[in-house]
Amino acid sequence: MHLKDLTGILPVEGTASPDLEVTGLSSDSRQAGPGVVFFALAGSKADGSAYAADAASQGAAAVVAAKGNTISGLSIPVLAVDDPRLALALSASRFFGKQPETMVAVTGTSGKTSVAAFTRQIWEHAGLAAASIGTTGVVAPGRNEYGSLTTPDPVALHKLLKELAQAGVTHASMEASSHGLDQRRLDGVKLAAGGFTNLGRDHMDYHPTVEDYHRAKLRLFDTLLPKGAPAVIFADDPWSEPTVHAARAAGLNVLTVGRHGEFLTLKRVEHERRRQRAEVEADGVLYEIDLPLAGDFQIANALVSAGLAISTGTSVGKALAALEKLKGAPGRLDLVGTTAAGAPVYVDYAHKPDALENVLTSVRPFTTGRVVVLFGCGGDRDRGKRPIMGEIATRLADIVIVTDDNPRTEIPETIRAAILAAAPGAIEIGDRRKAIHEAVAMLHAGDTLIVAGKGHEEGQTIGTETFHFSDHEEVREALQERVT
Repeated sequence: MHLKDLTGILPVEGTASPDLEVTGLSSDSRQAGPGVVFFALAGSKADGSAYAADAASQGAAAVVAAKGNTISGLSIPVLAVDDPRLALALSASRFFGKQPETMVAVTGTSGKTSVAAFTRQIWEHAGLAAASIGTTGVVAPGRNEYGSLTTPDPVALHKLLKELAQAGVTHASMEASSHGLDQRRLDGVKLAAGGFTNLGRDHMDYHPTVEDYHRAKLRLFDTLLPKGAPAVIFADDPWSEPTVHAARAAGLNVLTVGRHGEFLTLKRVEHERRRQRAEVEADGVLYEIDLPLAGDFQIANALVSAGLAISTGTSVGKALAALEKLKGAPGRLDLVGTTAAGAPVYVDYAHKPDALENVLTSVRPFTTGRVVVLFGCGGDRDRGKRPIMGEIATRLADIVIVTDDNPRTEIPETIRAAILAAAPGAIEIGDRRKAIHEAVAMLHAGDTLIVAGKGHEEGQTIGTETFHFSDHEEVREALQERVT
């Protein structure tokens, strides 16, 4: 590719070197080698324009910066744009070119990982070559890689999409986080449909208000999806109606699912410990579904996934039949084992108020004894959610254990104290390993234990260092100790 091939995205006309070869794109000056176009992005900690000279000294082909950002003294073109993040995403899309033919994205506070995984599985059951991209990584035919970001940066994302397309993947589902949407990481992805799960308090260290957080989510519908595209929206959330309104105003084909849904209507559900029996109406036909996953929220996730698959060409019958074969996403109400007395122990990724409330509410119908929950809150993140989660835990569980969960550079005792202030009667055990082992030891027949917060993660970040730690491993070890 040459610099002129980015005309329409970058102001290339009039530059001294429109025929300059472009070998790559980067927003990291350390990766700005010969032929790379360096995008100077303004971040929360540093402004990329401060590194423009470094990029030029390493052979960068050009620098892209915001209008009004004066960068002078460089021997390479400096291209001024209104929105460098948008320019980076669109340039990456054009640079890498190929994408799976059918792309869908899902946003919301909770359930994104499950919906992306479920949609991929439905497509797979329909005989399609499918992939999913999100918090737990990339899953595709012959590929299963752990990831660290819900929505990758544009260069990594479009490079990945090209690799998937070249490997024969025709359908891909991905998570759309509020950060990813706000920072333009999904711009340039050719989306066929979008989904919405729910909205609750999250990322208040980034978004000033919940309304601002919701507006970031809405970029999927009012900006990224083409007019007439399907917008599959869970109908039973307090934020469903404003999302429906925004999607319709954007000219999208709104398809609602859930108890109040019109596209896929949940008529009845019976909860069991490891599965749910549901009746779903579609096009006037009633389908009986045996979903092999526990939790009311998993029904919601499954219906959004089915809606995305159906709206992109999978038949209703095939999509709903595939729900009976779904496997849960790693760390999402994941049954790790049971005690000798039959008490189940689940690991769940719930690390935000709505997610914790959902998981505790979901296990209550099949718990004849006590609901026991173990959780903490991350350091250097939204401090306001700590007492909220403490209140939710004590209201919905019978026994609450407050422990550490990635304290990072904060004092762990301070984080726990903020939770405990709203959790009268809760047990404080700072050492997460000890907390898990003591929680398992106190279980009786009929009890249910939820180990919440970390889910699929395999690390505990203390200070600036991350140590290996797996809730799954600790639960299995604790269960084995009770046997021996």
